[in-house]
Amino acid sequence: MSSTATAPARPIERLAAVFAAHRAAGTKAVAPFVTAGDPDAATCVAVLEALDRAGASLCELGVPYSDPIADGPVIQASYTRALAEGVTLEGVFGVAREAAARVRMPILAMASYSLIFRRGIARFVADSLAAGLAGLVVPDLPLEESDELDAACRSAGLALVRLVTPTTPPERAAEIARRSTGFLYCVSVAGVTGARADLPPGLVDRVRWLRSQTDVPILVGFGIAGPEQARAVAGVADGVIVGSALVRHVAEAAGRPRDELLDAVGRFVEGLAAACR
Repeated sequence: MSSTATAPARPIERLAAVFAAHRAAGTKAVAPFVTAGDPDAATCVAVLEALDRAGASLCELGVPYSDPIADGPVIQASYTRALAEGVTLEGVFGVAREAAARVRMPILAMASYSLIFRRGIARFVADSLAAGLAGLVVPDLPLEESDELDAACRSAGLALVRLVTPTTPPERAAEIARRSTGFLYCVSVAGVTGARADLPPGLVDRVRWLRSQTDVPILVGFGIAGPEQARAVAGVADGVIVGSALVRHVAEAAGRPRDELLDAVGRFVEGLAAACR
């Protein structure tokens, strides 16, 4: 769901406006994940447009990396396809820039901190801002080493989304929740990404506890496979993040006409959005 009001100047404010619109409507956010450059740059941009039309609230754009930290086999395979296609970091920013000019939903980059560090924090943040991104999700950035990136993102008006997992100790989870901007990414299960049949026990209580520790929206990801699970998560969280299940649609449609791929991902996200209303 996207706000129809004039977009605020700072990217993080655009993100906040999306969540405010959901709260006003009594609905929850749907945040799909796609891999930049999968199956190629032009098709990836078209997929992002299709997700926006289908009702995605925001989107995570995965930066392909040869040594992913927490990604399961489906997303790992998408990274391999994108890298084999010749996707570079410049290409990722190009995809983001082109898509951001065409869609209403905010786009955030999900990137390994090693890629950010190697490019240089100031340059990476400046490039992200120039590409129209609303923020960064950095799953392998320790809290204790995040001050420099946090300051750069705050100065640029970009969100720096942090993650808590089922194994994060309560004191640490509370601090991560307080320092996350844009939203807090609640990882539903221990392990890697991938669609699962059932949501883990204790997730509802964990989300409720996290809500007492932060004012930012809480989105749940890892293991959300379809509308039924999205509906269950939406009952307690502010939204759902869906990655592997969507990336699988892209993989399964490889080699088919682009319209078939766009129709498949669009219908999938429409179902998620309906479940979150």
